[in-house]
Amino acid sequence: MNHGGTMKKKEKIKTDENILYLIGWILLLLVVLLAAAVKLLPGFSLMSLPPCLFHLLTGFYCPGCGGTRALLALGKGKVFASLLLHPFVLYTVLVGGWFMISHTIERLSRGKLAIGMKYRDGWLWGALALTGVNFIIKNALLLAGTDLLELAGHI
Repeated sequence: MNHGGTMKKKEKIKTDENILYLIGWILLLLVVLLAAAVKLLPGFSLMSLPPCLFHLLTGFYCPGCGGTRALLALGKGKVFASLLLHPFVLYTVLVGGWFMISHTIERLSRGKLAIGMKYRDGWLWGALALTGVNFIIKNALLLAGTDLLELAGHI
């Protein structure tokens, strides 16, 4: 029996979860700082970011196009518009949010409530698949004459 290999794998997963937890807090801090900048600094807007170079050169949307608008829509409570603009944002908020909440509860209870969401590669593959399908659908609709980003921006 290879108990040493199993223990090393569990330790690596725990280390990966600790790193993801730290990254989650850093990302949350960045979102809070960006929200504060949008509210407090006149003229500052996430929409003033440079346009997508892929879109400018090809006329098609890149896999990330719509992400900033989806985040802004979600921040305004427009969940459906956010989902249409880029479903990865809502997926990340839901999966990442539960990861952060469950690990915070587990840490605050010092392990008595062992409910921390376990890291699985499937979560990343799901995000990648969602992004790929979104990319294909968004550009297929664009070829058919329907700009999903423009449409979702009016919802």
